[in-house]
Amino acid sequence: MSNHDARAFVTCESPEAAVIGLTALYGHAVAAERAALTRFFETGEGPSAAERAAFVYPQLRVTYTAQSPQPDNRRAFAKFQSPGVYATTVTHPAVFETYLLEQLNPLTREFAARIEIGPSQQEIPYPYVLEDGLDRGSDGAEAGALARLFPVPNLADIGDEIADCAFDVPPGGVHPLALFDAVRVDYSLKRLQHYTGGDWRAIQPWILLTNYHRYVDQFLEWGLEQVCSGACKRMILPGNTSIDAQTPPRLAKRTIAQLASTRWQMPAYHVLREDGQGVSLINIGVGPANAKNITDHLAVLRPHCWLMVGHCGGLRQSQHIGDYVLAHAYLREDHILDALLPSGVPVPALAEVQVALQQAAAQVTGDHGEALKQRLRTGTVVTYGDRNWELRFSQERRRINQSRAIAVDMESGTIAAQGYRLRVPYGTLLCVSDKPLHGEIKLPGAANAFYERAVSEHLRIGLATLDILRANRTGLHSRKLRSFDEPPFR
Repeated sequence: MSNHDARAFVTCESPEAAVIGLTALYGHAVAAERAALTRFFETGEGPSAAERAAFVYPQLRVTYTAQSPQPDNRRAFAKFQSPGVYATTVTHPAVFETYLLEQLNPLTREFAARIEIGPSQQEIPYPYVLEDGLDRGSDGAEAGALARLFPVPNLADIGDEIADCAFDVPPGGVHPLALFDAVRVDYSLKRLQHYTGGDWRAIQPWILLTNYHRYVDQFLEWGLEQVCSGACKRMILPGNTSIDAQTPPRLAKRTIAQLASTRWQMPAYHVLREDGQGVSLINIGVGPANAKNITDHLAVLRPHCWLMVGHCGGLRQSQHIGDYVLAHAYLREDHILDALLPSGVPVPALAEVQVALQQAAAQVTGDHGEALKQRLRTGTVVTYGDRNWELRFSQERRRINQSRAIAVDMESGTIAAQGYRLRVPYGTLLCVSDKPLHGEIKLPGAANAFYERAVSEHLRIGLATLDILRANRTGLHSRKLRSFDEPPFR
């Protein structure tokens, strides 16, 4: 958090002026580094020390002096815990403009905070300024030579200490302004492109995560309807293929049919709205490792919500194939987050999300009261890291009984725990695809019949839930997710 040069920092008259200034500083730094890289690729000449000094992220610094009583509000973000200086480095400020203004405006309006911007000491690693990657080096420049002359990603500088409450601020020191600094954000932006098969800028603030490709088919069908009707402006597919209202229907369907989504590990599909509040669906595949991986990176985009909509095994005799499970608690047997968020730390259900999911289920199915309860059951979901947990059921039986679990899967507990850990509202609505403890296993014939009947309705419930939550964004960002020494930014 140290300053590059205190004299180089300027005070901004407004949050809007701060974003403009950050954009200019970032643009100059990136342009200088790209120019030096281009010269290196062409001539082999590296940057001078003076040139390299310009390859730094801009820093945003906010000072709160608390000369009057601290404002009393129940908002979960854009507030100070105590007087002091708060700072963070910023990447792609123009892309994150809406987010930055949403955080800064209340801080200046309600707390009379002073905003300053200037260069930081945090260098921009060269891969993060090359949109097309290292293949721009047409002369075959070696990575070793680049690493000697240009800033490189240093894993010692990339971490989640702030999000994991593992930081200390010395007396009179600078407090973190945000959960993630610029180099951590850029690291994840590159990872998102690698895993999802598209530009990270296409990822929308409302996210559905699924563990089965048939949800993708239904999402694409829904997205095409939205685009053709004018309700949404564009659909973006893996590989950055775009479909809009001007795309001929036959071409749009052929493009979707020819989509080679298997090229990417966790392909993402995006339906964009004019107001910027669109929806993304990401097929994360199976397992807690994938669930943690993608949410580690999605979190830097500060989405408004992610929901898990996928399949589960029903654990109760009274459940039927195609019933829904609304998770209100998680037995986390995945163990992938034990070092970061021990299983003894409770992961609470978020009331706003729970209510929205139940309302959406009633809206889409047309069932209410007792009729809805026959199809939608609320309870604990067990998330395992071992797909073949059934092979040790004699050891697991007591734990399942003690937890009163009603369903089992391999992702939901991880996704919820990551939402809690990284301050992203979360929820889970699963669909029972088999009952492993009661002889109803997932056989091909029965599975296909289930998929045809249930997947479309299940996806529409997830989309309807996001519609409900979209109307209550401020309340959605619950104080349950905030620590007592939380950074001001959401």
